[in-house]
Amino acid sequence: METWEGLPAVSLVPTDSKAPQMSAQDRCLSLIKYLLFVFNLFFFVLGGLIFCFGIWILIDKTSFVSFVGLSFMPLQIWSKALAILGILTMGLALLGCVGALKELPCLLGLYFGILLLLFATQITLGILISTQGGRLKRRVKDIVLETIQNYRTNPEQTGAEESWDFVQFQLRCCGWFSPQDWYRVPSLSSNESAARHVPCSCYNSSGANDSATLEKISSSQFSRPGPLARQRHSTDRCVVPANAYIYSEGCERSLEKWLHNNLISIVGICLGVGLLELSFMTLSIFLCRNLDHVYDRLARYR
Repeated sequence: METWEGLPAVSLVPTDSKAPQMSAQDRCLSLIKYLLFVFNLFFFVLGGLIFCFGIWILIDKTSFVSFVGLSFMPLQIWSKALAILGILTMGLALLGCVGALKELPCLLGLYFGILLLLFATQITLGILISTQGGRLKRRVKDIVLETIQNYRTNPEQTGAEESWDFVQFQLRCCGWFSPQDWYRVPSLSSNESAARHVPCSCYNSSGANDSATLEKISSSQFSRPGPLARQRHSTDRCVVPANAYIYSEGCERSLEKWLHNNLISIVGICLGVGLLELSFMTLSIFLCRNLDHVYDRLARYR
């Protein structure tokens, strides 16, 4: 009776002895490489969208002024800030994409260094805000009171005044401490009468039914886009009597309420951004330290 003992084992799966096999470390590095590339590609597209949105605001200012109720100068500042933020995001993401895909340690190291600098800056700002909150609050108060005191005194420099009008309009407040902050403003006082006036941004339209005042507000700086608004600031100041339906609460208290109500969201966003930066820093430095001069390109096995 024949037996099959002693015969060499035959494999039914063809093998190529010349093809190198990927180790577990190689697979891990390959996964990290493409994860870093995909995530940075996403943020590159996101930065491009932010940049395009900022440029769109600059080009189509009229539509955005009427939509958000923000005057021309603050809208221009925000649009430029968005465009710059988009460019910086695209540049940093492109650095990570190229460094990961081409396996360039110099680009990965630069990418890690920029992220580390951003993370350290955020931590420093958080510490300063928590430890110097009283000084920061006093500084903001001085700036706001100075803006109120110099309201409409220089028609060529109205960016801060328009921004403060928008803050009052959105937070439904008037002045820093109270509406009385506006009583001593020279540009709002009338020589013909002793009546006190406040800007139209203090007017509480929900508590009144004065069609004449509402029509005046609707044609004020909140709906006058472009250079025409800059030309009319010196001659057409939108003011309402202090005894009209105005907001009685100061913006200091309104800002404190807003910060208290949105504190969890603000902290959550800051923690999310910080964790995201830490993750990208970890992936980039791990990939950078495991790339050497004799290491063959990741995931390019035959």
